[in-house]
Amino acid sequence: MTEHAWYKNWFNSPFYHKLYFERDEKEAADFIVKLVQHLQPTPGCRMLDVACGKGRHSKTLASFGFIVTGIDISVDSISYAKQFEKDNLEFFVHDMRLPAWGNYFDYAFNFFTSFGYFKTRREHDDAIRTIAQSLKPGGRFVIDYLNVHYAEQHLRQNEDKQIGETTYKIHRWHDETHFYKKIVVTDPILKEPLEYTEKVAKFSLGDFTEMLAYQGVQVQEVFGDYKFNSYDVRKTPRLIVVASKVVAEKDDKEKRLYSDGRTADALT
Repeated sequence: MTEHAWYKNWFNSPFYHKLYFERDEKEAADFIVKLVQHLQPTPGCRMLDVACGKGRHSKTLASFGFIVTGIDISVDSISYAKQFEKDNLEFFVHDMRLPAWGNYFDYAFNFFTSFGYFKTRREHDDAIRTIAQSLKPGGRFVIDYLNVHYAEQHLRQNEDKQIGETTYKIHRWHDETHFYKKIVVTDPILKEPLEYTEKVAKFSLGDFTEMLAYQGVQVQEVFGDYKFNSYDVRKTPRLIVVASKVVAEKDDKEKRLYSDGRTADALT
């Protein structure tokens, strides 16, 4: 499996969804409820769920009456999510690194550390650019990421999980720039075990602040867990960033009034 493609294969695997998403549904729904209560979106506003997976967060958002679009690189995940489509909920296969909508959404979300998977910093910048461009001026972006410093201190190197008839042997480690997780899956339906290695970049609050600012998006609030407690670089497990797209001021030539009554330079 090539380095750049691990997430495509793993995210399309039913074993991925069984490991991460078939449990903790209540926690995910509770988080969305708290998030909506905090953000206070206006009724009928448009929302983009980036890397939506099978759509569990998108469905909850849509249940409030918001107009929700979910995108994900996984064909299988979107095929599954499409069964839940309705007037205010739609899903598309899309790579977040590629341009999409422009100045369209009031809110954009990236949940559950669904970022940091790409090979280069430029690819991550491209993803942030796509999200920033999709937002209307003044639109808000929420990214839910792991807290790098907390994860380093609380890394559980080896773990075995049994979910139904499926066994997961998990080995974790990290280096200066990334976290790694090797997952070996055994199941009666498999002729031989499957092996995947996740790789997630160590992006700090400073990194996100820089990437967002470059795309004209400013950090407003930072939380450290799904209960919206304050972020602590050492003590909280999550890095939840709430940012807002800058509302561009009018060009100087539109604001300036010349002595002869002109509002534009004669040379323009």
